[in-house]
Amino acid sequence: MRVGQGADAHRLVSGRPLVLGGVAIPFDRGLEGHSDGDVLLHAVASALLGALGEGDLGRHFPSSDPGLASVASTEILSRVAGMLAAAGFVIGNLDATIVAQAPRLAAHLPKMEGVIADVLGVGPDRVNVKVTSTDGLGAIGRGEGIAAQAVVLIVGSPA
Repeated sequence: MRVGQGADAHRLVSGRPLVLGGVAIPFDRGLEGHSDGDVLLHAVASALLGALGEGDLGRHFPSSDPGLASVASTEILSRVAGMLAAAGFVIGNLDATIVAQAPRLAAHLPKMEGVIADVLGVGPDRVNVKVTSTDGLGAIGRGEGIAAQAVVLIVGSPA
């Protein structure tokens, strides 16, 4: 068994769609980033890379790579899932938290869990996503950005 932890945060900006957990969320701003800026999927991918002992997202998906410009983060997560399978591991469970003051996200959580489970090839019972706010504290509380954290347990025999 191995455990990995991941975190990500991006600024909210005008002119971009908001995508979290692979789900388009109606909102007046989206997350800035080289890819689609999906902080939830970035945190999940980072946690998986950590559990594998494979460094961070920037090592495998550098922002300097023009081929990754505006890539869907579901593609990034899919590639990391391939690394997990190639190394002989499966996901025991995944727990993630989105930190956002706005928009309201609770109604979107089941769909996010479904997308993540599908991309990772696991049952939805192994994926838990929740949301919290900072109650107005700091940059996230002022609505300037969104962050996410994830913890994952992987099990198996390393290849």
